[in-house]
Amino acid sequence: MNAVDRLVARLPLVGDRVDKSPVVSVVRLHGVITPTPSPVNRGSISLNTVESALTKAFSQERLVAVALAINSPGGAPTQSALVAERIRELASKKKVPVLAFCEDVVASGGYWLACAADEIYAHRTSLVGSIGVISAGFGLNGLLERFGVERRVYTAGSRKLRLDPFRPEKAEDVRWLEGLQAELHGQFVDWVRQRRGNLLSAPADELFSGEVWIGATAAELGLVDGIGSVRDIVTMKFPGAVLVFAEPRRPLLARLGVGATVLGSPAERLLAAVDAVEQRATWSRFGL
Repeated sequence: MNAVDRLVARLPLVGDRVDKSPVVSVVRLHGVITPTPSPVNRGSISLNTVESALTKAFSQERLVAVALAINSPGGAPTQSALVAERIRELASKKKVPVLAFCEDVVASGGYWLACAADEIYAHRTSLVGSIGVISAGFGLNGLLERFGVERRVYTAGSRKLRLDPFRPEKAEDVRWLEGLQAELHGQFVDWVRQRRGNLLSAPADELFSGEVWIGATAAELGLVDGIGSVRDIVTMKFPGAVLVFAEPRRPLLARLGVGATVLGSPAERLLAAVDAVEQRATWSRFGL
């Protein structure tokens, strides 16, 4: 038997030893939560972008747990709920625990995702919370008047047009928006209570005010179960386990390393710039 044959003969033995190790899958959920990710953005979360990673993570052989490494300032409530529901569906099907790990910031929709886990951990410096709802926009009616531009909109239905940024704001439209926000906030609160239950240790008006806390304080309030990193907690809870990372799908241009500067048309470059500004603004609310 030559040297190559001897090496090949030994490979199954090495593989057998590796294959007996328990596996903890790690899914990275990084970025703003949005149903319409930019084709060049490297960090966004939606059910479409994370489905393949979640499926892969929960399909590993010898799986003993799934870890969610979350770094998100929040975003779209529906996508937050859809991703969280998918995580719970897979966890129930595979009958494995899910652990969430807060990195720089896990706020708003990011915390909605974290609550899909059975246990939540944070770094002592993480920013956690922001259990609330926010809407933001611009009033551009004065800009149009300045340049002598008249906006023309035609509708069938008296309530079809609300909060048009090119028209003066109406009090009734603001009240309508506040009603929607209150309903969404109520659903968010119900979800947190469902998942965290008696672990929460502060009054509701404090926990659900939209406030953000560092990891150590979040642990005291019951928003997280403890302080620690993925490797520290996994090593402690699952000795000998191997970490297997599952990366969400990135947009095509991001995978190719193509930036907004080489997009084809001026309109595309403008949209990419606006998207970058909006995402930057979402992160900047937390000083990041």
